[in-house]
This record gives sequence, C-alpha cells and structure tokens, in this order.
Amino acid sequence: MLKFWKKKPADQGAGDSEEATPQAPTQAPAAEPVTVIADIAPQTAPADVTTSESTPAKRGWRERLSGSTFARGLTSLFARHPKLDDNLLDELETTLITADVGIEASTTLVENLRKRMHKREFADAGALLGALRQELIALLKPVQKPLDIGGRQPFVVLTVGINGVGKTTTIGKLARRWRDEHREVLLAAGDTFRAAAVEQLKAWGERNQVPVISQGQDADAASVIFDALQAARSRQADVLIADTAGRLHTQAGLMDELGKIARVLKKLDAEAPHEVLMVIDGTTGQNAVNQVRQFRQIVGVTGLVVTKLDGTAKGGVVFALAREFGLPIRFVGLGETATDLRVFDADAYVDGLLPADFATS
Repeated sequence: MLKFWKKKPADQGAGDSEEATPQAPTQAPAAEPVTVIADIAPQTAPADVTTSESTPAKRGWRERLSGSTFARGLTSLFARHPKLDDNLLDELETTLITADVGIEASTTLVENLRKRMHKREFADAGALLGALRQELIALLKPVQKPLDIGGRQPFVVLTVGINGVGKTTTIGKLARRWRDEHREVLLAAGDTFRAAAVEQLKAWGERNQVPVISQGQDADAASVIFDALQAARSRQADVLIADTAGRLHTQAGLMDELGKIARVLKKLDAEAPHEVLMVIDGTTGQNAVNQVRQFRQIVGVTGLVVTKLDGTAKGGVVFALAREFGLPIRFVGLGETATDLRVFDADAYVDGLLPADFATS
C-alpha cells in the first residue's frame, strides 16, 4: 500500500513574470538624451488591468507545474514502478538528470536514498517518495528568502539578465506588487540598447500608475539610472527598480556596463544597488548556471527570479541553481497573470512537482 502525505495549501501571493507585454506605440527616440519623467496621476486602475489580477490566483502550484518534465517524469516513474527496488532508483536518477537537476546533485540524492533503502528504512515506494520530497525541500529551504525592501529609502533594485528572459515584464509586475502594498515606486528605463525598450517600460508604468525616468535610445544607461536615483530621493520614493539591457554573459562590453552602473549608483548611495536581481528563463536549463556564474562575477548578483516555469521548463534548474550558488530565489514565474509571480516557497514548489496520487500495487 502506497503512503501519501497531504499537500498544504499553495501560497497565493500576487504577481508574475510571464504575462504578455502591454502594447504601446513605438516612438522614435529624441535626438538629444534628455531625461524625461513620465508622471502618472494617481487615478483608477488602467482599463486593461482586470479585477482578477488584484485577487489571489485560483490555480495552485501543482496546476502550474504539473506539465513540467520533472512532474511528468516522476508521475510516470512511480506509476510504472510501484515496487521498491534498485531499478526504481536507477530510473529516478535518470528522471532527475533529464529534468535539469544536474548530474552531481541527482547522483548524490539518489545514492543517499539507495543507502537508506538497503537499510530497510522504507516500507514501500510511497515511503521512498516521501523521503525524496524531504530531500528536495532540504535543497531549496536555504534559498527561500523573500526580498525585504524595507529599511532603506529608496530601496534600489537593479535587474539584470540575458535577452528574452522577461526582465522588463518582471519589473512591471514587481512594480504592481509593491504599488499594491501602498509603496511609492519609480522605474528607470536603463535598457537604452534595445529598440522600443523605453516605450515598453513606459507602457508598464502607465498600466501600473508608476512614474518612469527615461532618456532616449542609445543614451548612457548609467546616466539614466543615476538620474532616476536622484529623482527617487527627491520624491522620497520607497523603491526604485532599474531596467538594464539584456546581454549575453559572453559580451564583455555590455557586461562591463553593468559594473559601471553599480559604481555610478554608489556616488549617491554607497550601499546601492541594494538588490541585484537576476532574471533567469526556466526553460534555459543547465546553461542558466553559467549565466549566473558570469553575472555574479561582474555585478554581484544577490537574488534570482526564475520565470516561465509553467511552460516548457523542465523544472529541475531551480535545484541546480540552489545547490551551485545558494543565492536567494526571490520569485518564480508560474503563469501569465499578475498573480503568477509568486514569492518562492520551497514546500509548495516541491509539492507542485511531485505526483498527486498513485495506484496501489
């Protein structure tokens, strides 16, 4: 008879990182890099923000994560191998590696379970699954550290990452989250490299009723963000979120620009940026480890956001990142709505990946 545990209710925190970017007309940048403060009057919520985005998500972690390679692999494995034996553990190791947990982490985890099985600590496959759950949660608990933006005013969040990971979208949804917490938020359009990036961030600002500090395309990013910090201080804003251009970790010039931004900010606040938040695409797999390693060396990453975990992501890269770096995972993106950027919860994440139930043998 297989044993089961009762999954605790999923966290229903607000936010997300995968929702489609609001559409805004692309405008040509000004000929001269003039700083523009796009003020938004504190009126009612924009028309394209639905009431449902202000309420907790109804879909839980399991619904969001059940389509991952990790979840599907475990469900299939324990359905096919209800008996407790070495074959089950061999296939479990393959399943973990395939799901991007990493070879070393997967091997270590399975060998620990194998030793316990040979000591007859498990009555059946269900008991082994329960032990697997505890091992996976233990890997993630040390990086379950929510971002605290209190204590400094303004709290400066510098967002970094490669192209296409959902950086600007994540910024928009963080702005919405903190605005809903009645904090004064300011955005800095520091992605002056990509065409229409400034307009994209302005569209998020309009949607969330949050001012945006910007210049034109090809303006000096460090100058834009420096001006934004000055504005945030004069306005007594609670938090400044700075966008930066997406860049590959192999692009030395653009990576050096991040170091320059950090140095310039310290001229106004010796401790800024207070959080360097790196956005990771959950579908990237093991390459995410290389990305974090390089960005961390250049700009001192202090926290991670892992997006797109509800789609084609394999699900295991979160464990690989936790084991390799021990950096706090601040948020994970589990869908397209504003309530799907969840504060990371190790228990809820693991339970969302594990099989919901099993047939008895």
